[in-house]
This record gives sequence, structure tokens and C-alpha cells, in this order.
Amino acid sequence: MARAYVLIETAVGKTGAVKASLQHRPAVKSVDTVTGPYDLIVQIEGPDISSIGRIVLDEIHTVEGVSRTITCLVVDS
Repeated sequence: MARAYVLIETAVGKTGAVKASLQHRPAVKSVDTVTGPYDLIVQIEGPDISSIGRIVLDEIHTVEGVSRTITCLVVDS
């Protein structure tokens, strides 16, 4: 199982809508609103690293209001 944290910057006023869109997706384990340069931190899981890339590109980047992301793969827990 592969896991990653995705830091998401949203368009102004869209943080709540982006969070609502993501929080019930099967690959999404948690969605937290945070302070700082990013608006949300999302924890995702998939069967392998390739699936993490597909989740970010197909399920996160396509959400209206997502401006940019940084994906941090978990290497040890």
C-alpha cells in the first residue's frame, strides 16, 4: 500500500467546496484545512506509487477550485 500527503492551494473562496468534494472519495483518508501557503492537506492511499499519481491527476487536479498541489510520498511510518 502506498500513501501520500497532498498539499493543495485553492482559489480564493473555494477551500470549503474543494474539501467537500474530496472528503468522501475512497482513496482519500483525511482532509484537513490548514494555515500557511497551502489551504488543505489531504492524505491518500493507493495500491502502489503509480496509483498515487493517478489519484492526484484524475481525482484531485480535476476538482474545480484546485490551483496547485505538491505531493509528498510517505517513505516510512
